[in-house]
Amino acid sequence: MIHQSIYLVGLMAVGKSTVGKLLAERLNRPFFDSDKEVEKNAGAEISWIFDVEGEQGFRDREEQVICELTKVSGIVVATGGGVVERENNRRRISDGGLVLHLDCPNKTLIKRVRNDKKRPLLKGSDPDEVLFNLKKRRDPLYKEMADYRFQTDKKSTQVLVNSIISRLSHN
Repeated sequence: MIHQSIYLVGLMAVGKSTVGKLLAERLNRPFFDSDKEVEKNAGAEISWIFDVEGEQGFRDREEQVICELTKVSGIVVATGGGVVERENNRRRISDGGLVLHLDCPNKTLIKRVRNDKKRPLLKGSDPDEVLFNLKKRRDPLYKEMADYRFQTDKKSTQVLVNSIISRLSHN
């Protein structure tokens, strides 16, 4: 596990960035958020990329970031929720290290995104319906590539990260 990168996958608002930052800190590893890397490379926010280039343009940029990040070992990466939509991303991430699927019930996700205006896939839509459809489509992909799965709504971030570290150190 020392040199293996760790990738966090799961739906939007499940806690990948929050958990990833703390996990990286505790393991003394560099942390990357793939969405932040896309924004940094583009010089623009994701919502702008979606508005100007559409989801396809964003996914192209995301795939490039994943390609670069998977060349680095020993890092912790919080991926975007839709990263699993492309087979190349799934393959690179699975081959690049350990994959942790973070999950929680849709009702928890709805509460977390209710007032979030920065999520392009929720713009002008019913968040409950969008999240239900995303979960239905993406869950099999997360499960297919995950080495481990963790529920994020039952414990504090600190306790969850302790559980992750404990689980990883016993394998």
